[in-house]
Amino acid sequence: MVPLRRRFASLTSRLVLTAVALVAVVCLLIAAATTLAMHRYLDNRLDEQVLSAASRLGTGGGPLGPNIGRFSGEGSLYAVIADTGEADGSIVGAGAGAGRPGLTEISLDQDELDRLAAVSTDGRPHDIRLRGHGEYRVVANDVSVRVNGVPGQGIVVVGLPAREVNATIASLLGWELVLTLVGVTAAGVVGLVVVRRQLAPLREVAATAERVAQMPLSTGEITIPERVPDHLTREDTEVGQVGSSLNTLLAHVETSLAVRHRSEQQVRQFVADASHELRTPLTTIKGYAELARRRPEDVAAVLTALDKVESESGRMTSLVEDLLLLARLDSGRPLERRPVDLTHLLLEAVSDARVVAPDHVWRLDLPDANHGALEVLGDEQRLHQLVTNLLTNARKHTPAGTTVTVSARPGLLTVHDDGPGFPAELVSVAFERFARADNSRTRLHGAGGGAGLGLALVDAIAQAHGGSVSLTSRPGDTTVSVRL
Repeated sequence: MVPLRRRFASLTSRLVLTAVALVAVVCLLIAAATTLAMHRYLDNRLDEQVLSAASRLGTGGGPLGPNIGRFSGEGSLYAVIADTGEADGSIVGAGAGAGRPGLTEISLDQDELDRLAAVSTDGRPHDIRLRGHGEYRVVANDVSVRVNGVPGQGIVVVGLPAREVNATIASLLGWELVLTLVGVTAAGVVGLVVVRRQLAPLREVAATAERVAQMPLSTGEITIPERVPDHLTREDTEVGQVGSSLNTLLAHVETSLAVRHRSEQQVRQFVADASHELRTPLTTIKGYAELARRRPEDVAAVLTALDKVESESGRMTSLVEDLLLLARLDSGRPLERRPVDLTHLLLEAVSDARVVAPDHVWRLDLPDANHGALEVLGDEQRLHQLVTNLLTNARKHTPAGTTVTVSARPGLLTVHDDGPGFPAELVSVAFERFARADNSRTRLHGAGGGAGLGLALVDAIAQAHGGSVSLTSRPGDTTVSVRL
């Protein structure tokens, strides 16, 4: 059995209950206002009748004793109370009477007369309850009376019963209760139908979200074909806004999952490439170590093996250091932030390149000396590595005689060469790690060991400095631009 709290937790239940509650409140307010207005109207009308009866019956001297002719109708009350304490009064009742056919006179007892004697003689109607006769509206006036034929003073009390007013109000309340119950029931039924119909599009949107939630999104290449239908994405309705927002969210999730899958694939490829790059020197080291172990008497062979082991160890060390630097940069580890003289750094790098590759033409284009030295805020060691990787890439992958021009301006560093350039299909992936020119794993570019990490390090270092790199290349015109 569904708990009551959960049963009324749905939006449909809350909306229907709210509508029913509003209808009930409005009905009760209307009923209360109608009852009060009707009660006041009937009371005023009864007061007018009582005052009219008092003006007719309560003037002039009157004798004590029965006088049914004075009464205006069934239930009318007339009492005369002398100052001497003597009193007489009666109420007109139904039945055969001496004074008027169909009526009879019911005498009031002393207790009832005493209560009537206490009514104020201010000439205004007052409420009084008489035992056995119910509520009455009475008016008391001072008059002259005759007691045993002797004139005297006293009061005359005239009243009319309030039972008709009370019966009318009770009947009105009964009808108001019935109509309120009918209205509340109708509001509940109609509200339930209308709310369910209006919320049907929202349930369709929820069904779309539920179908997406059932899809396996944890692994593999993910596509989310589910979308909220176009007729439920109109921005001029609340449901349309929800549907449109859900479609936007699904598109964003799909894009993010695609990016994550691509990243996972890149990580797998990165691990595979790194393993390949490390396997080659490890295999070489193992082979030469085995050679030295088998021919220990051959000093030349042992020395050659040691030289090769040392060379491959250096290559492995360079590769591991590059990988470690990339990992540190990817993790967002902050670099040093201090002024770096870019002019001095470029002079040193180009001078080193001229020594290493004298068969290339090296040029350096710097601003006029009047503009002062170029300075950037960053890590000098990493910026030096960035420039060295760019120059090494230009040196290794261009033929002898190629002109390499290094230019620097505030916020911009470029390296241009007139070599053969990058293959067109590699321009967009030039800064990816272990980028390859073909499936035979020929190295595209690199620094030091040529492991395919040179330009990847350039990109990572530039981004760590809040900058970016870009590449334009065609035969005879290749430019790498670094913005800092």
